[in-house]
Amino acid sequence: MPIRSGFHHVAVNVRDLQQAIAFYEALGAKCLRVWPTEAPTAAMVDIGGSRLEFFCKGEGDPEADAMIPHFALVSDDVDGDYALALSLGAKPHTEPKDICIPSDPAFPARIAFFTGLSGEVVELFQEKE
Repeated sequence: MPIRSGFHHVAVNVRDLQQAIAFYEALGAKCLRVWPTEAPTAAMVDIGGSRLEFFCKGEGDPEADAMIPHFALVSDDVDGDYALALSLGAKPHTEPKDICIPSDPAFPARIAFFTGLSGEVVELFQEKE
């Protein structure tokens, strides 16, 4: 799978979303968007051209203790890169699909997830216009 541009974002579970945003803003980050999820809420922040995606997980959520639940690679061909990863031995996690993160502004994308050879969860992320 050709890595075309590197990371799109790294997802991080946090205990307090507003506290995490304020902390990283104090370090120079800029909050790009906040949106509701199945968990209480989520946010994407830009820190020096890289992005962190924060998920505030509730108690009892099975992912609450996984501080980095996945990382996302930029893709300009999610379907092709997903098929290539599976052909190289990755396990399917989430098939390619179009999404629109309900933030302000809305954030349309095409995504897919696979589990890498060592159990890491990788997202392929293609921003849409």
